[in-house]
Amino acid sequence: MRRRTVTPGGGLEEVLDNLAAAPATREEASAPPPARPRERETLQTEFAFELPRGYVDDEGHVHRSGTMRLATARDELRPQIDLRVKENPAYLSVVLLSQVITQLGTVTDVHAGIVERMYATDVAFLQDFYRRINSEGHTHAAVTCPLCHGSFEVDLSGGRLGES
Repeated sequence: MRRRTVTPGGGLEEVLDNLAAAPATREEASAPPPARPRERETLQTEFAFELPRGYVDDEGHVHRSGTMRLATARDELRPQIDLRVKENPAYLSVVLLSQVITQLGTVTDVHAGIVERMYATDVAFLQDFYRRINSEGHTHAAVTCPLCHGSFEVDLSGGRLGES
């Protein structure tokens, strides 16, 4: 801090005026240049998938394509108080998947009963899909061809053979 000496005879008002103006100029000098508008960062929260076998509803329709959203802390905590999970801890994945699957074909109300009636292959696929999008944030995996040893990336969300 800088000291100022005030002498009698009206110098006080001049010093106060200078002090009032000084912080503004110091702030302007130390202020960073105006920021450019940031590009809006988006977060993908829903991921499309295609089941290996498909869910067969009561009318016999097969539903293979669906959407899963990212899990929240509540989604992971809620199954812990579910009585079905307390009786059988293996039921945890059924409850958890039923909370994060937002659509399965034309079915928009996905509940534990639907996940229970899925083929084991599809449930295993969904468990891996859940883990991948919630821990890694994407559905891509690096793979190596066993024949030519070439490395490439595949999308694990499904689709027809040869598409990625």
